[in-house]
Amino acid sequence: MLMAGLPELILLSSVMGLAILLSLPIVLAKSIASRTISLLNAVAIGILVFLLADVFSDAAGIIYSNSNSPYLANPGYAAAFILGVVACFLILFFSEHRSQGSTLSPRAMALLVAAAIGFQNLTEGLVFGATWAVGITGLATVIFLGFFLQNVTEGFPIAAPLIGKNDRAVGVLVLLFLVGGLPTVLGSVVGFYYNSALLDVTFDALAIGAILYCILPMLRAAFRPAETPAASYLKQRLTYVGILLGFVIGFLVNAV
Repeated sequence: MLMAGLPELILLSSVMGLAILLSLPIVLAKSIASRTISLLNAVAIGILVFLLADVFSDAAGIIYSNSNSPYLANPGYAAAFILGVVACFLILFFSEHRSQGSTLSPRAMALLVAAAIGFQNLTEGLVFGATWAVGITGLATVIFLGFFLQNVTEGFPIAAPLIGKNDRAVGVLVLLFLVGGLPTVLGSVVGFYYNSALLDVTFDALAIGAILYCILPMLRAAFRPAETPAASYLKQRLTYVGILLGFVIGFLVNAV
């Protein structure tokens, strides 16, 4: 990968961000059995759980960056992280529950997941842009390939609330995928001109707060009883397997 200027950075970060669209043909399949829907939803949860751990590991590397005492957190970074997670979670909570008994529609839930992934991809873009600006070719190549492959899997959590629903239109999914993927480009441009550990920690915190809030209702739906005891048992088994599978997929893609 040849290092160059801003136009090349925008091109490569666009390829990274838009890789999320590669999952579109699978989630748009015309006929999906209920078992497959349960499994795909569980895989989506597993991917989000991995993203949660992955984003936290990035933030922890900054928060605990004291070389003299690696177990002592930087107070400023720690405060920014905690405030970011709590603020994002509470804003989403009160936005959803502004009227008693309100629940998110499938589209609203998908948008929320897309926004959470968008925050995470924004931070990835910051890292890629900063590396590109420094001119470290080998590291930039590894980051590009890793983020590209990871973004391919991120379409599944976004589409999960809409799978099996009537409003699973192509245009809606494309827009949601763009919400999740395009922040990669924005982050890359910002990171190219300005690199700040505090900025990285803040966006990591927002991503974690949003992902946490997304996972809870998805888990509630995944473990909701089915029509019969036998169907409920099968759905539960598929959920366990799917969450583990999603986590493993996220890990393997990130490790490539």
